[in-house]
Formats: sequence, C-alpha cells, structure tokens
Amino acid sequence: MKVLLISANTEQFNMPAMPLGLACVAEATRNAGHDVTMLDLMFEMDAAAVLKKIIAEFRPECIGISVRNIDDQNIETPRFLLDKVKEVVALCQDQVNVPVVLGGAGYSIFPESALAYLDADMGIEGEGEIAFPALLARLENNSDLSGIPGLYARDHGSQQPKTLAKNLDELTLPDTSILSVSASKNRETWIPVQTRRGCALKCSYCSTPGIEGSILRRRSPELVSVWLESWVKAGYTNFFFVDNTFNLPPAYAKEICRQILERGLNMRWRSIIYPKNVDKELVELVAAAGCRQISLGFESGSEQILRNLNKRFSLEDVRTTSAIFADHGIERMGFLLLGGPGETRETVEESLAFADSLKLEALRLTAGVRIYPDTQLAKTAENEGAITSQGNLLHPRFYLAQGLEGWLSERLKEWQVSRPYVIM
Repeated sequence: MKVLLISANTEQFNMPAMPLGLACVAEATRNAGHDVTMLDLMFEMDAAAVLKKIIAEFRPECIGISVRNIDDQNIETPRFLLDKVKEVVALCQDQVNVPVVLGGAGYSIFPESALAYLDADMGIEGEGEIAFPALLARLENNSDLSGIPGLYARDHGSQQPKTLAKNLDELTLPDTSILSVSASKNRETWIPVQTRRGCALKCSYCSTPGIEGSILRRRSPELVSVWLESWVKAGYTNFFFVDNTFNLPPAYAKEICRQILERGLNMRWRSIIYPKNVDKELVELVAAAGCRQISLGFESGSEQILRNLNKRFSLEDVRTTSAIFADHGIERMGFLLLGGPGETRETVEESLAFADSLKLEALRLTAGVRIYPDTQLAKTAENEGAITSQGNLLHPRFYLAQGLEGWLSERLKEWQVSRPYVIM
C-alpha cells in the first residue's frame, strides 16, 4: 500500500522536536513492504498547501497522523493544540477518501476521546511499529480488523487492548534518511535518541506509564551505538536522549557511554537525569562520552511535597547529583513543578530557596499540574472535587492547591525578575 505518515506537531517548547516515534513506525511500515512517505509539519510555512501537493502527487491509500501534544500545559493561558490537528485530519479527508489513522504519545493518553474529537477513522493506542503494519495488511486484504492490539475504530471503541513489545531490539530504529528531511529544516538540529521505554517510578502526575507501560524495556547498547554512528557519519553531532531517566539503571547508562567511547563518536548530547543513583564513575563516563547538559527534574524543594508527588529521592540526593555534574562541567537545567497536593506558600518558598542554592545554569518554573487520566493525581483531584470525573480531561484541567490561586503565578513572576536564568 501507499502510506502517508504525517507528524502534526508544530509546537517547539524547549526545542523543536523531531518525530522519532513516527519515524520508527515509518521504518516498520517500509520493512513490511509498503511504499511510505513521511511529512513533518514542524517547519512548513503553509502546511495546507504542502499537504495538498503531497496527497495529489503520492495518492496515498492510507494516512497515519501522529499526535504528540494535547496542550501546552500552561495553567494561565492554556492552548488546546488538537484544533490544528483536526484541521489536518479534515484536509486529508477532503482531498482523498482513504482511512485516516491516529497515533502518537498524545493520542495514546486519550485514545477514545481524541479519536472522537478529531473525527478520524481509527487510532492506535501505544506502540505502532507492530499494530500499524498489521492494520495495513488487514486493510489491503479487506479483512476483519478485530484483534489488532490497541486499535480504536470510530463509534466502535477498542477492538483489543494494546500490547507492548517485550524486546525493543525487534523494533528497528529508523534509517537516517527518514528523519534527515526534518533535520535539514531545523536551525539547530538535535537528533532524538530513545534507548528505553516504560517507567516503574509512578510519579503521581506522570502519564508515561500509561503510554509506555510500567516495565522498563531497553535496546541493546550495541544497536544504539551503531545507530548513533550512522548519524555521526552522516554529519550530525547534536543528540538528545529522550529517555525519562537516562541514569536508570546505572549499569545500562554506563554501557551506553562506553559504547559511544569505544566507537570514538564525536558527538555532544543532552539527557534527562533522575536525581538519585548517580555516582562519580557514571558522571565521568557521561562527560567523556560527550554529554554537555542534563535536565534535572527534582520538581520541589520540600521533602513533604516530594513524598506527595511519590518521588523516591531526597533533597540531599538532588544536592549531591547536581554538584557532581557541576564539578564535571556539565550544565544543569532544573525543573520546579509547583502547586500540587499539599503545596502551601511556605513549601513554595522552600522550593525557590532550594533551587537558588543549587546555582543552576537554567531553571524552568511551572505553576499548576496538568491532570492526566489514570494517575494518582487524577484520583486525588476527583476525591477533592476538583474534577467531576476522569473522562473529561482531554481539554486541559490543572491541579492547584487551595490558597495558591492568583498568588503563585504573581510570586513566580516577581522571583524571576532578578534571575535571568529562570524560564516560565
């Protein structure tokens, strides 16, 4: 079949995000024998014109659309991002009469409600590398669609619960040619790298377990390093490890670094660090392998709030982790997530003072916590009457502890004025 895959995301937030997940699906679809074209709308000035042209020239028999973000998680002036995706869906349906299938991380959080809102034909919750080619085979043969894992059909709900690949090595990483078009249009290209999926930490607000599962699954370090080498040979040097916790487990992170060093890869990269289980050997390897910046999501400077968020580290863990990376010349970007259950004006001030003490190179502040379904935060919000049910969370809803309304955002703006490294 001729398949058009579209990355509908145009939001740049911290940096423009390349559609790695969709590229993985494109690779799997090609390997299944289909003719695939991928379109990234991130840098298209006239997305409608480009999309019409590709549909007219390529004449796809099926269209897949990746949904990355639902909203911008801004409590003061939230922007609902699905309206732009809805325009893409409608344009595709207007141009050609073929199945339109949704997927992506954002879609997977709200598979039924997002499918209804976007008015597409079908959607795949979870990993698409296996399910999407299976769907195409059924469509090609006009076969029954029941039994495809994670498939939702309009007006029919879920056909079969999603399944997650146990062995990520069986899901081939995309060839550089698939992502190189997106990379060539990016002013400062950072190639995304995902070495593992799933998270067992169960932070109270996090949607990752719902998307990727709660069991950590890893690619072999050898395969990751071979893939990185292909990008370095193609002339790229900037990489962003998008793993939620690059340093967990530590032995695996160390082996990734050793593989980079053994292959002599000239690359610089960023990663996300869980502020615990970090030792000197790991940081030395990380630095030697080219890491130049880490994201440190400690979220709070109050021990009580850390417990409320179900964090499994202490403030001393954060201090130690931050200091050891600083000692090795690696920039640190910290994150504070303020306003969750139990937050008070006093704990907010504790967090701000704690963040000051770390002397970070950058700090991002977030007021209010986006509520996602099937999280502990959603249950708390429902029990407290902040939301009536978890079924109405597609449009952004936020948790903000009582007594912080109005005060929190103004306090953060005031605090930011004398700190140019702080981002809101």
